[in-house]
Amino acid sequence: MRLLLVEDDNHVAAALSAVLARHGFDVTHARSGEEALQALVPEGNGFGVVLLDLGLPDQDGYEVCGKIRKRTSTPVIMVTARSDVRSRIHGLNLGADDYVVKPYDTGELLARIHAVSRRNVHEDSADAGENGLVLGLVRIELSTRQVLVDGSVVQLTRKEFDLLALLAQRPGVVFRREQIISEVWRTSWEGTGRTLEVHVASLRAKLRMPALIETVRGVGYRLVAPTQ
Repeated sequence: MRLLLVEDDNHVAAALSAVLARHGFDVTHARSGEEALQALVPEGNGFGVVLLDLGLPDQDGYEVCGKIRKRTSTPVIMVTARSDVRSRIHGLNLGADDYVVKPYDTGELLARIHAVSRRNVHEDSADAGENGLVLGLVRIELSTRQVLVDGSVVQLTRKEFDLLALLAQRPGVVFRREQIISEVWRTSWEGTGRTLEVHVASLRAKLRMPALIETVRGVGYRLVAPTQ
């Protein structure tokens, strides 16, 4: 996922960018409100999430959020030291999707980033109606929970389908093992890691596409969109 980090402190931005990169994000750093707005042209410029610090040198962060929302529907997470409820409500009313207060836990921040991006994906999927997801020769029918490869139905278990559908919503984006376990199995990572590996291996075999799901060592998995 491409992520736009709007932060005027270079040291903070460098440290956070390194963490985000380790979790599969392609981070672009904007140091001011104007730089951020330019980076989002045209129509969001492919960014999946904007991480917006409110303490910017050139413009008020709330003002920047309002301008972003007028230009694109890209999810915005505000980051600020202001913890009062009135500030949070003001930010949400301007179009922010979430609000993180400094100092924050990195794990919580990552969870919030994935949460707002999932909501955005679900909205896009609803707009697509019954068209489903098409990735090369693979077609995933979300409404009927069917998967077809080159027109032929492939029988998957419930968890295999859920796993494939999750990865297919963001082709090329790395999903952390912990996130996959939480999303598909609705449980924590402990004791479930081997189950995930088995399901990935089964999907590769059933779809007859070993390279479809790529293992990202030390992080998780991502779906590599197949070509025709």
